[in-house]
Amino acid sequence: MSSGADPGDGDTARPWTPVDPVGDLLADLRIHGTFYCRAEATAPWGVEMPAFPGCMAFHVVTRGSVVLEVDGDQRVLGTGDLALVPHGRGHLLRSTPEAEVAGRADLLPQRQLGEHYSVLRLDGGGPRAQMVCGVVEPARPGAAHLLDLLPPVLVVDGRDAARTGWLPLLLRVIADEAAEDRPGAEAVITRLADVVVLQAVRTWLDTAATGPGWLRALRDPQVGQAVALLHREPGAAWTLTRLAREARMSRSSFAARFTELAGEPVMHHLARWRMHLATVALGRGARVGELAGRLGYESEAAFSRAYKRIVGVPPTAAGAAARPRSGR
Repeated sequence: MSSGADPGDGDTARPWTPVDPVGDLLADLRIHGTFYCRAEATAPWGVEMPAFPGCMAFHVVTRGSVVLEVDGDQRVLGTGDLALVPHGRGHLLRSTPEAEVAGRADLLPQRQLGEHYSVLRLDGGGPRAQMVCGVVEPARPGAAHLLDLLPPVLVVDGRDAARTGWLPLLLRVIADEAAEDRPGAEAVITRLADVVVLQAVRTWLDTAATGPGWLRALRDPQVGQAVALLHREPGAAWTLTRLAREARMSRSSFAARFTELAGEPVMHHLARWRMHLATVALGRGARVGELAGRLGYESEAAFSRAYKRIVGVPPTAAGAAARPRSGR
């Protein structure tokens, strides 16, 4: 019997392997917080959230209303609403569309309650609004492939979420913790906020109408199992025959079904998925030789040729471009 690392062995070798492809995708979205803030403001007020490349910003309105503006698009958020800005874009938060912006949220005076948790107060003397805000970063490189699919702003209407029950419950606990500085409030709020972000993405996955693409293939009851394995073990020696076996389909049926759903052949998708992971890893300082073996290539030269063919530049150039320059 082959080792448990062989993706062809399936669940017999790995009985703990998740069988829900979308759940597996969300597991790849494991996140850690950069910072969290409890904001209390009376109108008129306005703040700027700076851009955080590679991160997601979220805002949970626990009282009043807030105007969110991303790239000129304005949304009014009411009590119980959640907004996720998934692509690291800078954006504005204001009491009204015309309210003056006081400055960047991270540079304004605020009270630090912990290393990554603060309270920001803005006093305009008018109606009050309260929010829990944060910036979080995916901990795994594969998550960027999912985040690329999300819209510029993802809004979960608190009234719609109330019908499923999850958002009001979480928001009630967050609001209770945010109302007073109790011992351990930072730990409770930050962990619940992470759950809120994951739930928002899951809600979008459940309801988004997607055209041809890998997410559509992932949702398919049969093809999705193979896609999940391909994403989980990109360096395995995948072939069309092995992937079809994972989907419990014939080779020809699997190939046709995947192309119909995803809009491209499965082996093309595998190559692009590998290069996506490689690009993220190169930006974090990974070495080309290390990536070649990890992603299933026999040599560094073979990996470099494949990378340049798909991405358009050599991997060394991509890594240098992705890393921040010194002195910035």
